[in-house]
Amino acid sequence: MALRIGIFGQGAWGRALGRVFQQGGHQLSSWSRRDGGDPADLLADQDVILCAVAMAGVPELSQRLSPRWPSGLPLISCTKGLNLQYHLTASQLWQRSIPSLSSLVLSGPNLAGELEMGLPAASVLASRHSDLAQSLQQGLSSDQLRLYTNTDPIGTELSGALKNVMAVAAGVCDGLGLGANAKASLLTRGLAEMGRLSQQLGGVPDTLYGLAGLGDLLATANSRLSRNYRFGLHLADGLSAEEAILAIDATVEGPSTAVAALALAERGGARLPICAQVVALIEGRITPHEAVRALMERDLKAEER
Repeated sequence: MALRIGIFGQGAWGRALGRVFQQGGHQLSSWSRRDGGDPADLLADQDVILCAVAMAGVPELSQRLSPRWPSGLPLISCTKGLNLQYHLTASQLWQRSIPSLSSLVLSGPNLAGELEMGLPAASVLASRHSDLAQSLQQGLSSDQLRLYTNTDPIGTELSGALKNVMAVAAGVCDGLGLGANAKASLLTRGLAEMGRLSQQLGGVPDTLYGLAGLGDLLATANSRLSRNYRFGLHLADGLSAEEAILAIDATVEGPSTAVAALALAERGGARLPICAQVVALIEGRITPHEAVRALMERDLKAEER
């Protein structure tokens, strides 16, 4: 059955999702800050809303729409990152503004450029509302995008956010020419680091080894289509964080996510050495070679998750 879908955000991610769902026979409407207009106009007569705006735009948009959100209209949050001010994920920001909202999270190894080319992918719809998630899974899945469900939105979102930090580190590793052994070690320890923060905040461990965790990490940390990976490559070439973002000319969520992740970790004691080195690197306190050396010189101990 065709759904009426409203999409907030017309960047690369929002456009790619719109293309996939439109080709699946659904009726699409969209709003973006760039085009202007009242975003609340998009809410009328929709079956579901997708939010694909950058993390920086979520707090203002969710607060603006709070008094005008139709009762029972579900939201699928597609934003990957952590908010620096509140240290919350995107769906948590929406829930903070609209407590009665039925929210879901869409996350997985979904590079926008590949979706735009019509290449196949799989993703996860995560929600505490299992019946709603299963209904939308059936409605939105297509030959190009296969959807799975889970009941762990926080673990799904944290995985999608933190893998951007690890992709920055992977870009640095490849940019320095450190080889496959070093990169495999980095990503393995990065996955464990993602798991420690997720567990601290109530995420389900199994989520880490599914599409939203390992799957998204492998895609984002190995492709030049990934902005965060390219950001790391630029850092390895000697560009500052500001110069690297200018070179990419698009939103890069990894740097701010790393800062927010460290702040969250300090509350519960989770150890995030890769995040710490990425933050030190983007703040210009160390060089790429010094960041790698700091990770390699950590105390010898038993391997841990």
